Amino acid sequence: MGYVLLAAQAHFKELRPFPCKDVAPSNMNQCESATTTQEAILFTALYMVALGTGGIKAALPALGADQFDDNDPKQSASLSSYFNWYMFSLTLGAMLGVTFLVWISANVGWDWAFGVCAIAVAMALFFLSMGRSVYRTNVPKGSPLVRILQVFVVATRQRKLPSPNMAQELHEIHDKEAAGNDEILQRTDQFKFLDRAAIVKSSQNESSYGSWRLCTVTQVEETKILIRMLPIILSTVFMNTCLAQLQTFCIQQSTTMDRKIGTFEMPGPSIPIIPLLFMFILIPMYDRFFVPLARKFTGIPTGITQLQRVAIGLILSAISMAVSGVIETHRKSVAIKHNMVDSPGPLPISVFWLGIQYAIFGMADMFTLVGLLEFFYAESSSGMKSLSTAISWCSLAFGYYTSTVVVNVVNKVSGGWLGSNNLNRDKLEYFYWLLAGLSVVNFGVYVWCASWYRYKKVEVNRGDDGCEDYVEERIDVSIGRSSTP
Repeated sequence: MGYVLLAAQAHFKELRPFPCKDVAPSNMNQCESATTTQEAILFTALYMVALGTGGIKAALPALGADQFDDNDPKQSASLSSYFNWYMFSLTLGAMLGVTFLVWISANVGWDWAFGVCAIAVAMALFFLSMGRSVYRTNVPKGSPLVRILQVFVVATRQRKLPSPNMAQELHEIHDKEAAGNDEILQRTDQFKFLDRAAIVKSSQNESSYGSWRLCTVTQVEETKILIRMLPIILSTVFMNTCLAQLQTFCIQQSTTMDRKIGTFEMPGPSIPIIPLLFMFILIPMYDRFFVPLARKFTGIPTGITQLQRVAIGLILSAISMAVSGVIETHRKSVAIKHNMVDSPGPLPISVFWLGIQYAIFGMADMFTLVGLLEFFYAESSSGMKSLSTAISWCSLAFGYYTSTVVVNVVNKVSGGWLGSNNLNRDKLEYFYWLLAGLSVVNFGVYVWCASWYRYKKVEVNRGDDGCEDYVEERIDVSIGRSSTP
């Protein structure tokens, strides 16, 4: 609906202001500002697209991963492979966006470009509906946010109660049908103050409590999992801040460089095709060659752990920023050498120099984003899969928000590294090197957060003798050992 509205506004002149580019310089007073109705149509359409995209990105990874059986160890490697191919599909779509759609918008019109987007999404909806009858779907069991809020409310109410020493003293429903949950989580030793939400007062029966008076251990552990995940996601925000810089300053850099490939000149908005091409090639290589090879050495079905994969992405991000500084220094030296500091360009230097930093960051994105999606899905309880995969996308959103803040703060503190509106006179290379240094610091914070993280403990079954069997998975992030005692 959002793309249809955008296409309609781009097509009908009555829905947009009169373009100033069609007015002679002597009659610039004829330029019209957008009316309130025109602005309302534009922002309504944009917010509808954003809302729809948010729903897709939150639900689609979890829907695809739900098709695999969590209880089948043989499918764990296939589940990891799914996330790789999910990223591959996103990459393929982005490649079409920065090439095919850019060409349509530049040569045919924005209305046609938005119309193609609307048709593509409609086709996606059609294909999604075709498979509806064969999908394995988890039946909704209420909002996980409400369950989390209940834990904090009950724990606050019972804050004066002493924290129990034994898990047997806490409330839990071991009948899975009665619990309405696919898994029962075992108590962990972090955030013990939340355990008070599962304490049964001696004066009352467990059956007399409601959801806002008593929580189960599993419900408490779901909340703990989310709290433990927050430092992981926050330590990846800065990487996406760096990504935002590449997607803005690199476009500006490309406008000053030679973008010709033979007789064809690459449009500026199509520059992101460079990292996308690298990802298009590297993702299948990673899935089909690196993972099986690493599996032989580590014994881990996914080759390396999810947290290790994120760590590699953060390291590559720091390297990319350092390389960006070196390349910007080289670009400016070319401008100085040819006395083109104040020239709009193009400089006698190929735009494919930017491909080096883009390629490295493309690999960083491949490692980090897929690692986060897989990590949050694997660690979440059965009722929080979509919420957790949605949180992983929030890292990207927060990174873009903080990007503007970082640029403004650096520009103010430095006295105008990025303030002249001329990259040949700005100190963009200093800014890139600053981001590289901060990325190294951010990586150190991430390593601490990953070492502090405690993996969830899942009860597999309850035997006929009344004894509970648990599987506790511990993965050493630093050396990659994995064991299942």
